[in-house]
Amino acid sequence: MADTDFFKNITSRQFNPDAVLDFSAGGKALIISDLHMGVGRGDDLAENGDLLISLLEHYYFAQGWHLVLNGDIEELQRYSLEHIKERWLRLFQVFNLFAGQNRLYKLIGNHDEELLLKKSYHYPLYNVLRIDTGCIPAYVYHGHQASNIYTKYNKLIGAGIRYVLKPFGIKNISSGRSPYKRFTIEKAAYNFSLDNRCISIIGHTHRPLFESLGRFDYIKFQIEQLCRDYPVSSGEVRERIETEVFALRRELSKLKRKERRNVLRQSLYGDELPVPCLFNSGCAIGKKGINAIEITSEDIALIYWYAEGRGRRFIGRGGYDIEKLAGTRYRRAVLNHSRLDYILARIQLLGAAKG
Repeated sequence: MADTDFFKNITSRQFNPDAVLDFSAGGKALIISDLHMGVGRGDDLAENGDLLISLLEHYYFAQGWHLVLNGDIEELQRYSLEHIKERWLRLFQVFNLFAGQNRLYKLIGNHDEELLLKKSYHYPLYNVLRIDTGCIPAYVYHGHQASNIYTKYNKLIGAGIRYVLKPFGIKNISSGRSPYKRFTIEKAAYNFSLDNRCISIIGHTHRPLFESLGRFDYIKFQIEQLCRDYPVSSGEVRERIETEVFALRRELSKLKRKERRNVLRQSLYGDELPVPCLFNSGCAIGKKGINAIEITSEDIALIYWYAEGRGRRFIGRGGYDIEKLAGTRYRRAVLNHSRLDYILARIQLLGAAKG
């Protein structure tokens, strides 16, 4: 069940008025969530830490981006802030670069909610950030606020994680690992965005979403489009389509095995034509890389960062815009990209039919 009071606060702007980014005259922001910075063998960020530090410092800070940390940054349900700061001193130094130029916005998640009790914390904290793009408003929030379980019983959940799961080396059992909880939270955020004709950008579930679609649904649409192009193609183009469809079918089969079919059918939130109002930045603790959202005054993109030779197989099929981070083996791939005016038009046309 959604926390309706929270969603009312978003629409009535009853959150910190400083938590607004005005991109109407231009601007760009990286939105990343769920770093789960920890300590020792239970540190979820350990595998991608060097990658994260490099891309933030040498790509986004160097190119003038804002940095939006969308919740669950420090893993405070397992470790103390002091130990995390000591372990991740270099990463905090990079955060400080953005903060020193007023380019850092830090939002609260359920795993770092304890920060609200620390008077000496060195960054301002927010529940929600509104980005005024000049085209369509985008609300950035972690997403746990859409669940009464996390808003009412988060302290109890945290105690279970710290005193039961942590001593046995068990990783977090979160909504990111539960398909049913994942879709419940996503659907609440989707409905809020649909009702208010805006964009929501969340994290929390660890599932990258673009235009209200997960990877499973995007693959189906990709296959359909390739099949339409196949009869009128020839030569190398026809061969490429055959290779693409074969690879996509293999990936689709893997996703089917990961989640139950009746859950997959819910992925369109009950809509045959989903309104493209919900986005999810994924997480920074993937086994093979980091997902994030980039948004500017004109467009929005789902990004995947990885180390050469370690990225997901579907990236190597081609067809993706891949950029090299100079002097490193790190790569930036654009998984999906859309203009905001196109998204606004679809929200107006498709959303109106559901009113």
